[in-house]
Amino acid sequence: MADFDTIYEEREEDEDNVDTYTIYVPDPIIIRGAGNVTIFGLSNKFETDFPPGLSAKVAPEEFKATITRINNVLRKALPVNVKWLFCGCICCCCTLGCSLWPVVCLSKRTRHSLEKVLDWENSHLYQKLGLYWRLNKQRCDSSSMMEYVLVLEFIPKVPIFRPD
Repeated sequence: MADFDTIYEEREEDEDNVDTYTIYVPDPIIIRGAGNVTIFGLSNKFETDFPPGLSAKVAPEEFKATITRINNVLRKALPVNVKWLFCGCICCCCTLGCSLWPVVCLSKRTRHSLEKVLDWENSHLYQKLGLYWRLNKQRCDSSSMMEYVLVLEFIPKVPIFRPD
């Protein structure tokens, strides 16, 4: 009779099953630059080799087409950047380093062009497949320098059968 006025808290069974709804997301795929010229961390081309982690998610032709579009942007922009870098280095002493600003601005413009291409690819194809491309700055393996790499991330699927 002493427990008659006692209030007990009931636990729902759903709280115990939270771990059964965990979502597994694979590690992102990193594509490093493979060109022979690198200006401000941006390589002049990326390899079109199909990574094995994308099998059964993207067709190799679609992946190659995306990398080809990216390489076309780099092929158009980086020769101009090299010429401006060469001219900037020659005039650097006379202009106290101000002659390198055009190269910095052109490099930033090239990065924005690449991000536009990746955004277009994401919105037209890869978001539907649960993938997301982005340009990311990472430290090189062999030195302390930074380089731009392409990162292909997997978007986690929303569990539609999970109760609210």
